[in-house]
Amino acid sequence: MSLQLHWFLPSHGDGREVAKTADGVAAPGARREPDLEYLTQVALAADRFGFTGMLTPFGLFCEDPWVVASALAGATRSVKFMIAMRPGFISPLLAAQTAATFQRVSDSRLLLNIVTGGDPDEQRRYGDWLDHDQRYARTGEFMDVFRQAWPGSRFDFTGTHYTLKAGLIARPHSVRPTLFLGGSSSAALEVAAAQADVLLMWGETPAAMASHLERSRARAEALGRSLRFGTRFHVISRDTSAEAWKVADQLLAGMDPARIRQAQERFAATESEGQRRMAALHSGSTDSLEIHPNVWAGYGLVRPGVGTALVGSHEEVAERIEEYHSLGLDHLILSAQPHLEEAYTFGEGVMPLLRKRGLLAETL
Repeated sequence: MSLQLHWFLPSHGDGREVAKTADGVAAPGARREPDLEYLTQVALAADRFGFTGMLTPFGLFCEDPWVVASALAGATRSVKFMIAMRPGFISPLLAAQTAATFQRVSDSRLLLNIVTGGDPDEQRRYGDWLDHDQRYARTGEFMDVFRQAWPGSRFDFTGTHYTLKAGLIARPHSVRPTLFLGGSSSAALEVAAAQADVLLMWGETPAAMASHLERSRARAEALGRSLRFGTRFHVISRDTSAEAWKVADQLLAGMDPARIRQAQERFAATESEGQRRMAALHSGSTDSLEIHPNVWAGYGLVRPGVGTALVGSHEEVAERIEEYHSLGLDHLILSAQPHLEEAYTFGEGVMPLLRKRGLLAETL
């Protein structure tokens, strides 16, 4: 399968720094508000260079992904919107109904990223008090209902978290969106094996990811299913390796030590196995952050979520992407600082090399 590249939509704001200081202050003039004009510029850049999709995040500090993606779908031609959705915050039948509507108005340009949630503080802010494994059990039922609802036939469902009588999408759509599920825990792998189309994991070393893929693939096969895989990285790509690493060094120099300590304390309390794996790559130390050639764990010192970046010349970044793709990773979600300029840098510098290597389709 050809590699599918996705860009990130910064609906929580954008800038050149990795994180604010410990007291929440950003560098003067460094932040860009996520207004529709700016987000449209980022989406048009992703559309221009032929990215398959754009991850459209969900969270306390993000604009609503459905509203934003609906607005941007009218301004773009081909890029799809990978909308992040939290089970438990919306009925699975209503989610399927909403998704079918989006498919109609966007010409079938919806992907769904099912996010179970790993930060208990954030979950409780939304009124969700289930523990980690209970949340994944609910996610499994959510995806099961969504799948059953999609064809448009009436159905009943009885589970622990959802019970439906004569569930129905009155206006179904012929193209079901691909269901992505993120997670690294045993509970996540069980749900992905049974319900997901694509299992997403945050970027680690190729050896660590190969082991994860092997276990996940075997579990899906035991259930008579096949599972595709994807990963997520930041990226710093420049004409030369030295230029790229200079940017990484500047980002590291701008990280407030107090903010690093604050972030590590928060990561230590996480329920997310993926977040624990990200934190273990550096253990809060600024030494030895290159964990594999051109793979830098510096983002994870202060950022929740994916903490690794591909750093190097355009040619080196293309080589690393090919290495990860060879493991069986068919989807790659990328982000950078800031997202508009870096979409052009990556689109002009790396994507032609990937096409030359035969990893991307010639025309998208």
